[in-house]
Amino acid sequence: MRVDMQTLYLVVPLAPLFGAIVAGLFGRLVGRTGAHVVTIAGVAVSFIASVLVFQDVLAGHTFNGTVYTWMTLGDLHFEVGFLVDALTAMMMLVVTFVSLMVHVYTIGYMHDDPGYQRFFSYISLFTFSMLMLVMSNNFLQLFFGWEAVGLVSYLLIGFWYTKETAIYANLKAFLVNRVGDFGFILGIGLVLAHFGSLDYATVFAKAPSLARETITLWPGAPWMLMSVIGILLFIGAMGKSAQFPLHVWLPDSMEGPTPISALIHAATMVTAGIFMVARMSPLYELSDTALSFIMVIGAITALFMGFLGMVQNDIKRVVAYSTLSQLGYMTVALGASAYSVAVFHLMTHAFFKALLFLAAGSVIIAMHHNQDIRYMGGLKKYMPITWVTSLIGSLALIGTPFLSGFYSKESIIEAAKISHLPGAGFAYFAVLAGVFVTAFYSFRMYFLVFHGKERFHQGHGHGNEPDAHHGHDGAGHDGAHGQDHGGQPHETPWVVTGPLLALALPSLAIGYMTIEPMLFGDFFGRAIYVADRHPVMHELDQEFHGAMEMGLHALTTLPFWLAAAGVGLAAFFYLKRPDIPAAIARRFKFLHQMLLNKYWFDELYSWVFAQGALALGGGLWRRGDQNVIDGFFVNGSAHLVERFSRLVKAFQSGYIYHYAFAMLIGVFALVTWFARLN
Repeated sequence: MRVDMQTLYLVVPLAPLFGAIVAGLFGRLVGRTGAHVVTIAGVAVSFIASVLVFQDVLAGHTFNGTVYTWMTLGDLHFEVGFLVDALTAMMMLVVTFVSLMVHVYTIGYMHDDPGYQRFFSYISLFTFSMLMLVMSNNFLQLFFGWEAVGLVSYLLIGFWYTKETAIYANLKAFLVNRVGDFGFILGIGLVLAHFGSLDYATVFAKAPSLARETITLWPGAPWMLMSVIGILLFIGAMGKSAQFPLHVWLPDSMEGPTPISALIHAATMVTAGIFMVARMSPLYELSDTALSFIMVIGAITALFMGFLGMVQNDIKRVVAYSTLSQLGYMTVALGASAYSVAVFHLMTHAFFKALLFLAAGSVIIAMHHNQDIRYMGGLKKYMPITWVTSLIGSLALIGTPFLSGFYSKESIIEAAKISHLPGAGFAYFAVLAGVFVTAFYSFRMYFLVFHGKERFHQGHGHGNEPDAHHGHDGAGHDGAHGQDHGGQPHETPWVVTGPLLALALPSLAIGYMTIEPMLFGDFFGRAIYVADRHPVMHELDQEFHGAMEMGLHALTTLPFWLAAAGVGLAAFFYLKRPDIPAAIARRFKFLHQMLLNKYWFDELYSWVFAQGALALGGGLWRRGDQNVIDGFFVNGSAHLVERFSRLVKAFQSGYIYHYAFAMLIGVFALVTWFARLN
């Protein structure tokens, strides 16, 4: 039986890889139908295998072993291996299920796109990469999955490679992630140098003995080794999970097709950093400094990225900024040592965020690929399935009691409140204020899209972003899949609405069903470690009296009323008095411009890094290359030889007495030198 399970472990990542290879290399041979059949079958097999693995893990069976050894260097083994425990099994289920829904949805969304087979190949390869990451049992394989996810995201964000904004966006994502990955690989290097192994189990077992070890980064300033390792590894997570200040790539990733937006933002790339920190809990529990750093970064991301969602007019960018904010919530939980709460929110968020992205894509199809929410309105009667699923996703996102997002989000707020680490007070304020902000921008979008008067006959507008695009996302669709020119919008095909309904169910109920075993039971077992000196989860357990009681109690708490206030204000502003937001924007013009320009981070990075690199390169070229290398070494040596040659040439006159005189001078010099030696 165990041998069969080990075979099943291999099937989980290799089935999507097989589909990716067939669709990618033999796409013309198998055709469009063959491409989606083989890739969907591969991910479906992977999902079924993940369900079986999950059931096996629930029965108490875990696995930690090597698949094969890639390289041996002395006593050091570089291996590919799997660690299958409750944390891994849960991630496998989420990744494969959301990926399966995205694959099915893609049939409708990319219906007539010329790159149809290529797109299916990429999203299957993306699924394989993420599965290799979450199943890894060592830092080498973790890094392989980490970089593979980054590479495929580059290909997917720039999928429409003839579109300049898409190429800019994928290059931006790639470069920003390289910044984070530089810290990540430095952290792995420190682990290898001090632990002598890349295997998780070996490193975690040895970590307590190195808890007091210091490392000198510069003279006179020793740092705790665990703090340095923890912060460096988290810098990698800041890139992948788009935490401040490495968040700038994620909103621009909306330039890719909507299905990949859902896959990147819900179940794969951006959750890799959250998963990694949870997996590394035995290391992070040894450093309060690293935990405080994580908590503060998460708090800044949760609140200040939420503010940006309040002024966006591109439907996908509103959802993208909500992803940024929710990733900040997860990071706050990690910093508070509530790792299981962070992973719980990762799981619930995957369902309702994939639902919101795919619903946004359904709206985009119906609106003939106009993404500006100012030119929508009244779609409720035309798109009932998209409307009700969007409502479910929005309610789950804002933490409505009894829906999935409520249980995880409420637990994060309570964890931040209980934590006594430095920065916990600010984190609590940020996640609490973020409740109101999230409710406001989520229902601003909801009301502008589905309620109020119909504005889609006014013509296509332009988003508030300089690179807002309309008519590109999903380019290649025909009118049969959405709104014809001048026609009424209507509900999208079943391959689009089917995944919406499938994702709506867990968005409603998964939190209620799983909070008790995941947070207060022994579901994660030894997969997550929390030190006794960080009692947040213990105190949460003392306050928990059941999922039903938690939902009922929430009706009297501040987060619920903040969320209700956000929804109410959005309804008043955008259904009753749309003149008020415009007046506020005029009255607080600088603040409005600051939010529209995303705090000018893009301009800052462009000026400091891009222009700085150009200035540095120009300086090195003029002073280094032209003056030092060419001027001094190359041309200078030539001039020196020339001058010496002219001097020697003066003695080559052809007169014998000149040569005799030179010989006498030479003899005199040699005699003088020998006399001085003696």
